Amino acid sequence: MNPPLAGWLNKVPEVTLSFWLIKILSTTVGETAADFLAVDAGLGAGPTTLGMLLLLSIALYTQLRTRAYTPWIYWLSVVLVSIVGTQITDVLTDMLDVSLYTSTAVFTVLLAGTFAVWYRVEHNLSIRAILTPRRELFYWATVLCTFALGTAAGDLATEALGLGFTLGAGIFGALIALTLIAWRLGANGVLSFWVAYILTRPFGASLGDLLTQAKTYGGLGMGAAWTSAIFLCVIVMLVGVAQINLGNRKSLTQ
Repeated sequence: MNPPLAGWLNKVPEVTLSFWLIKILSTTVGETAADFLAVDAGLGAGPTTLGMLLLLSIALYTQLRTRAYTPWIYWLSVVLVSIVGTQITDVLTDMLDVSLYTSTAVFTVLLAGTFAVWYRVEHNLSIRAILTPRRELFYWATVLCTFALGTAAGDLATEALGLGFTLGAGIFGALIALTLIAWRLGANGVLSFWVAYILTRPFGASLGDLLTQAKTYGGLGMGAAWTSAIFLCVIVMLVGVAQINLGNRKSLTQ
């Protein structure tokens, strides 16, 4: 196991209720913002994907250069990963005509492979010790795979399998609750975290579709623009609180 670099602290947030709230909101924004940019704003799937990839590259470069968890940089990266993950699946489905069954299976294999390599190299999948650049690269590769897989799995459940947005959100929400119960009863913490992390993506995607899609398609008809704006405002407020609290803790230790 490589020793952490001098001066580095854990690069990811503590797993708290606030963490899961922002994560779910981010996954929903990934679904709604991607739809807004590609469809409502008329940019198209290709240009939207390229533009978001560029912004994600800048955000991740900034994130990788920091030596400790910085809320606004971290969560900006997560939101952009969510949008890019959504667009990757949409491009495969809508432009390349790849079946959702195929894309879900491929992303599952990619995620499993990423976990396998990460564990083989680092002997640990815990996020409590993201202390080196290599571990952080594994972490973000895993996060991107979870978002792409979650989008594909969510679309597979709600569209291809015909579960609908409400039932899909309910099923994925129930699976998250069962994961929490299993963890409370003694299930492995690292496994429980990653299972919940994966499930929040299709839950957020189903929730986003439920809120934005027209009532004739089983949604509530809020529209992608309003849903994205509201959820982004909540994310900004929660991240702002986290940034202020982090600054206060640092000032108390100095």
